[in-house]
Amino acid sequence: MYPNHINTINISKIASLKDYFEKAGDGHTLLLLTDAECSINDMPEASGYAMTYHSMATFTDGSVRDDFDFGPAVLIDNAMARQAATKMSSSIRMACFYDLRLMLQTVGRIQRAGKPLVCAASSNQDFEKAHFAYCDPRNREYQKEAEEVFTKYLKMTGGYITPTTRGVEGFAEIVGSFRTKASVIIPVKDRPEVIADAIRSAAGQKTNFAYNIIVVDNQSQQPTRDILAQCAEQYPNLHVIETTEPGIGIGGCWNIGIQSPECGAIAVQLDSDDVYSSENTLQRIVDKFMEEECGVLIGSYRLTDINMKPINDIVIDHREYTQENGANNALRVNGFGAPRCYLTELVRANPFRNVSYGEDYDLCLRLSRKYKVSRIYDVLYFCRRWGKNSDSNLTPEKLAEFNLMKDTFRSQELEQRRKPATSPRP
Repeated sequence: MYPNHINTINISKIASLKDYFEKAGDGHTLLLLTDAECSINDMPEASGYAMTYHSMATFTDGSVRDDFDFGPAVLIDNAMARQAATKMSSSIRMACFYDLRLMLQTVGRIQRAGKPLVCAASSNQDFEKAHFAYCDPRNREYQKEAEEVFTKYLKMTGGYITPTTRGVEGFAEIVGSFRTKASVIIPVKDRPEVIADAIRSAAGQKTNFAYNIIVVDNQSQQPTRDILAQCAEQYPNLHVIETTEPGIGIGGCWNIGIQSPECGAIAVQLDSDDVYSSENTLQRIVDKFMEEECGVLIGSYRLTDINMKPINDIVIDHREYTQENGANNALRVNGFGAPRCYLTELVRANPFRNVSYGEDYDLCLRLSRKYKVSRIYDVLYFCRRWGKNSDSNLTPEKLAEFNLMKDTFRSQELEQRRKPATSPRP
């Protein structure tokens, strides 16, 4: 059934989405999400859907992040929107569309249309700028509103959890059972341009404890193999593990490193592209880990070019992740930050997925459900952007694929969080 009585309106022209939809009559509203010039297409079949959209993005139960790409317009069923509007917050202004669409999810389905709703000018969106918008201090007010909206949604749908703030039970005994206190784990596959920098950064850490470096070489070709051999001769605390099975992703490499008998009590991330911001990074991480007795510790980082020159003035610190609500709010954004550091014993019991995108996000979500996650908000890490980053020069199709993968992880995590508790949380 095709909708009739369609009112077309630009979102920027509405003072309050809550007020608008509480008073909306019968029919549908075509809500334009862009100020670009649009021409209306023939409307798709929309019977029974709370919202219809058209973009490359696939909508799932876990598509709860606030940057989901609905395209330039959405078609909203006014009757369902009236129900949703009664659940919206009058105080929300900047995150009002996020509030509306989450409340629509509680009363009906959101469906992708088979054809565009409107013809609009193509977007020249800066992916990197959009991806890290939630870390920009200039967007803090919006972030607070979005967290408020999302927390309300989780409580309404049974996905809210009370974050764990106590330390891991038996933390001291767990750490004491390892021969080495910490290991820097570096998965690599064919990165001759950068891998020596990463190893040098790890090897140059000044600590008051013994640590080692575990490079998991995922069947690299030359000259990466030669570089790793040379580094192994230069640094006695470097262990190179070569994978032998096909189809091993970054998550699988992490599992190999974590399961290695050389792995220390605390496993610290370093991507083969990146470097630590100072020679004191590892000491700060371990000191904080021991102080907090946490299951996961995450630092902050800055985007730089290949020569460590900052690309912008934004620190990726994920200040939206708080002890009070971070385990819930993390479902709303697309990452946890870096460097990511884990109590090795927990990861051995809760392995990474064997994928090469979002494996860290998925693991942190799962661990945050049960264990304390602590943070360091100072820059500990330089994430270097160059032509061979796995997320550089993404096509819209690839970006949609990556986002769907994380939304799938969120769907599965929400399912676990909505299950009735059958035993006390460890």
